Amino acid sequence: MDYPSSVLSINNPIESLYINHLSPSLPAMMVGVSPKMAAFCISVITPIIFLFCSVAADPDPLQDVCVADYTSEVKVNGYACKPTFNEMDFFTDALSKPGPTNNSLNVVLSSANVLRIPGLNTLGLSLTRIDYAPGGINPPHSHPRATEMVFVLEGQLDVGFITTSNVLVSKSIKKGEVFVFPKALVHFQMNNGKEPAIGINAFNSQFPGSQVLADTLFASTPTVPNNVLAKAFQVETKEIEKIKYKLAPKK
Repeated sequence: MDYPSSVLSINNPIESLYINHLSPSLPAMMVGVSPKMAAFCISVITPIIFLFCSVAADPDPLQDVCVADYTSEVKVNGYACKPTFNEMDFFTDALSKPGPTNNSLNVVLSSANVLRIPGLNTLGLSLTRIDYAPGGINPPHSHPRATEMVFVLEGQLDVGFITTSNVLVSKSIKKGEVFVFPKALVHFQMNNGKEPAIGINAFNSQFPGSQVLADTLFASTPTVPNNVLAKAFQVETKEIEKIKYKLAPKK
């Protein structure tokens, strides 16, 4: 078999590493493999390993538990650990009851993330319960730090996400069914049925974050300039002002 000259060159740092450091301690499965063959394999496999490490969600914990210390001034990628903890640090009843859906979107979210369960700190997991009135919508948004799965507990939902190639992937799902939203892609859920619906959403992050497109663009502080949005959406400035007025935080 022919290998790229860049790999076979004695000046290749991976081959040099193999010859000088790795060859004396190769596992049994590598016995009989030539140094150049092993160097080639390492040069191919190593970038793949780094790739998988780089796309992981929250980092793995280095101890059994690291219960979040909300009072600590130390802020790293998560919370510092409390010196003591008890069973209540790993518990919440936040998802046990439906919330009020009498709002403009006819939907309410109840989260069980690290802000409610300090024991989730470093564990890379969270849940959200979403109650939908008929016509309720969880509007287009994204989670920059997590992939999401929705399980329909009651009713039915129309769900979908949009790829970076602007392809809509959508489906109607009913009680007992699951749908996946890839990490960071814009997605939505809507109850187009005549009965209330409930979704249980799981995330591979203790705090996935959320950016609702409408709020991000039209209700930021300070606001995005009107001429920027008007140009982007190809509308008149007065249309942008109307949207901003509707989405402005209620005082």
